[in-house]
Amino acid sequence: MRTAQTAPTRPVWDDLIAELPVGVVLMDALGDVLAGNRLAADLLGLRSEELVSGHRPLGWSVRDDSGAPLPNRREIASQVLRTGSVLTLPVAVVRAGLPHVQLWAECHPLEVRGESRVVAFLQPVHTDVPHSRGLVDPLTGLPGRALLHDRLDQALARARTHGTVVTLVLVDVHHLAGVNAEHGFHRGDELLTTIGGRLREGLREDYTVARYGGDEFAVIAEHPCGSGEAVAERVRELAGRAVRMAHTRVRPGVRVCWVTSDGAAPMHSVIANVEERLRG
Repeated sequence: MRTAQTAPTRPVWDDLIAELPVGVVLMDALGDVLAGNRLAADLLGLRSEELVSGHRPLGWSVRDDSGAPLPNRREIASQVLRTGSVLTLPVAVVRAGLPHVQLWAECHPLEVRGESRVVAFLQPVHTDVPHSRGLVDPLTGLPGRALLHDRLDQALARARTHGTVVTLVLVDVHHLAGVNAEHGFHRGDELLTTIGGRLREGLREDYTVARYGGDEFAVIAEHPCGSGEAVAERVRELAGRAVRMAHTRVRPGVRVCWVTSDGAAPMHSVIANVEERLRG
């Protein structure tokens, strides 16, 4: 089997990697691809030489499952090596302008002969359903809290790198218990699903909208400068619209709080700050 590779890795690559039933991509600390097996190239909709060369055909792109652009390979490699932890990304591959496949990309830090490397394992989403538990909310189809944390960490890293800012908005939907009591639990689920859909459709495509908790949503917005007040107001307006159910219209009460960071604060500090405001 022909594989894309560099000379120093060839014996191990030919013997151990080429035939694995999972796509494998090896990158250096700068995110440059050193090697990739044939399955990885096939899953990404590329030829083996395109995988390593960095050349991408017209109409090819990768995004996350919400349609937002992914961090570039250099940013991904930097985050994985800086934190020393595994980074899991949902990847939607577009080929010739059309959806090609949805993948999980699991990136691991690696030390090879004293050199820092990142190895990414690629699998189609449908072959790894248990892996997705906790990443995508089953009710709304939005990213869950674990995936939100990962995207916020990436956004903060981009803010530090590019001199931009990140706004995190939390939305608490009030009176959900009353809706459940009056109309049934399925109506409460319907209300949450409707609000989640409105946020996803009514906000910019490159924002992350996530289900943060039982009756809470979160939004991550990246922008060049300024505060997140306009983003928070748009979120409040969308989430607070009346929802028709069971021959009546229910207007959910919502509480919205936000913080904006230049990336200097760690991810968990940003979350703790906005949570404190929401509950204050």
